Amino acid sequence: MSPSWMWMKQRVKAFCAQHNLPKWYINTTEMLAAEQPDLVHIVTPPGTHFDLTVESLEAGAWVYCEKPLCLSLSQFDQITEAEARTGRYVSTVFQWRFGSAAKHVKQLINSGELGRHFVSVCQTLWYRDLAYYRAPWQGKWATAAGGVSSLVGIHLMDLYLWLISDWRELYAMAETLERPIEVENVSMALVQFENGALENITNSGVSPRQETYLRLGFERATVDVTALYRTSNTHWRFSVPEGVVDQETLTRWQNIEQDIIGSHGAQVSDLLDSMNRQERPLVSGAEGRRIVEFLTSLYKSAFTGQLVKRGSITPDDPF
Repeated sequence: MSPSWMWMKQRVKAFCAQHNLPKWYINTTEMLAAEQPDLVHIVTPPGTHFDLTVESLEAGAWVYCEKPLCLSLSQFDQITEAEARTGRYVSTVFQWRFGSAAKHVKQLINSGELGRHFVSVCQTLWYRDLAYYRAPWQGKWATAAGGVSSLVGIHLMDLYLWLISDWRELYAMAETLERPIEVENVSMALVQFENGALENITNSGVSPRQETYLRLGFERATVDVTALYRTSNTHWRFSVPEGVVDQETLTRWQNIEQDIIGSHGAQVSDLLDSMNRQERPLVSGAEGRRIVEFLTSLYKSAFTGQLVKRGSITPDDPF
């Protein structure tokens, strides 16, 4: 056994002893064969997600994988092919969708009650210091799959694209500021939707006053949420123009029966229900591909200076 193998084994044993974990492995193939799990939760660096996801599917397991699910649209499509071969599904960790307020707002949008979508703001303003990038996989394209857009801002962008999905084209810029890293820690995008509505997106890893802010502007109301890592009903607000919406309607919009935080637990509960019903979970398939395509489009625009249209990145595109 090589010194590096022995070192890895010792680290795993020490970690499991510290956290009272009864079993441990340093080889995924061995683990899958021995345990035959129904569900595999992948929380490793992004550069390893694709191989682990496909191997888990082929071992007969469903997969719940941290974001970003993979490094490219090509990899995502290969995961889709593996799902078809195995009859198992992959869900990406996007817990913000599963809060009661987010689901409530989604229903109001789908019903048309809020009116036409006009303008929105999507801001993930966080702070990541030098210590954050000391992990050997951080800050590198090959292992991290990107910077602040794909590791930080991706959560709010996914929530937004779930609520309002019909984006048409975008123009983006990205920059690396202060930190000695390959990937971006600031990005901005201007997005136009099929009905002409406009949105601006800001993702930052250099903003000491941290805030996550989504503002959705509709014909009959503005809906906004201000938080950091998770939200309850109290973080969401409805504002209406005077004389357009009566108090009874506003009260109905504001009163949400349940108060479920958009958490990992809420998403896992939904995923387990999907497994019991043997049906595709929410954040998978086309619902999972949307954010991968959006991120790819954002990076393509930022690196080429071009406007990028939804659906334009085909298999012959270098991106």
